[in-house]
Amino acid sequence: MENPPENVTRSTTIFQPSVILSVIKNSYVVKGASAALLLFYCLSFIDTVFDHLCVVPGYVLPPNFWVWTLLTHNFLQSHILMVVVDICVVIMSGKIIEPLWSPLQIGIFFAVVTSSAALITAGFYVIFYYVTGNTDYLFETHIHGLGAYIGGFCVTVKQLMPEEVLLRLPLGKIRAKHVPLICLSIAITLSACGVLNGPYAIHFGFGVLISWIYLRFYQKHGNGNTGDMAEEFSFASFFPPPLEIFVAIISNTIFSLLIRIKVCKKPQRKYDVSSPTTITVTLPGTDPVDAERRRQLAIKALNERLSKAGEETSWPGLEDDDDVKDIPEVTVAMETLDSSTPAANEDLVATDINNANTTPNS
Repeated sequence: MENPPENVTRSTTIFQPSVILSVIKNSYVVKGASAALLLFYCLSFIDTVFDHLCVVPGYVLPPNFWVWTLLTHNFLQSHILMVVVDICVVIMSGKIIEPLWSPLQIGIFFAVVTSSAALITAGFYVIFYYVTGNTDYLFETHIHGLGAYIGGFCVTVKQLMPEEVLLRLPLGKIRAKHVPLICLSIAITLSACGVLNGPYAIHFGFGVLISWIYLRFYQKHGNGNTGDMAEEFSFASFFPPPLEIFVAIISNTIFSLLIRIKVCKKPQRKYDVSSPTTITVTLPGTDPVDAERRRQLAIKALNERLSKAGEETSWPGLEDDDDVKDIPEVTVAMETLDSSTPAANEDLVATDINNANTTPNS
């Protein structure tokens, strides 16, 4: 009997019990979200139900107030491929975020990001209506899917493991800190090509922005701090290095303006001078778990650089007798200095230096 082709063997490995169990062992939150995505996908084939479950700018805002759509629109998709993408993101968030955040923190993050992004996107299309007078922007625009949450998940990945290498390419490495901008560029490109529905890229972009604002300034931590004021999580760090300086100037100006009008608070640094030798500066929002994780990542990156430098540098071995013989024996003379008189020490050092100068180079 012939063996099955290699590609068939590889394809069947995804149905191994261990892989299925790894999916089943996810939390109830992940299972419930995945089930809701599948259920709402089935409901999307009913036109009247679809209109009442997704966010429509003309209905979610006054005077209609279809506020329930701010929750239901997240699980509504009309294409099975997007359902698969949403489920994969939900599973990954369960693996990455759930071990570090409490269920309450995840729920607040999900509600704030998705509902705010949907409202702002709807308001964006209302502005389009007032500019163009086209009523399709009010009643024919359907905002649905986990686009905003996917954008928020990308920002969370950048916050939790910014220097983690995700992919190695000939042109360079793709790290976790590059994920939000790359995914946003892909969403814009696919929306422009008609692969994704029109509001998806806008919905995704506002999800990135709102999630960063929430994590940067408003998220409550277990130690009582608020936000994450780390330098590697600044708004400018989302952009390539050549653009960081210009973005930093603009973002710092806007932040200073928001502080003046009391929308944001100026970050307060805490100084610990209890130690007689060191002064510890603590930034607000730096959770001990995040600090330890970032420290481990920094140590890992440093070890990788040192190992590469060690491979490139050739150190002389102990077997290189010729090199050892050519080194002046200054150490022997220095050891005898402690047991000699000062005058004898000066003569001994002078004699040893003369011998070292007359030694021929190899």
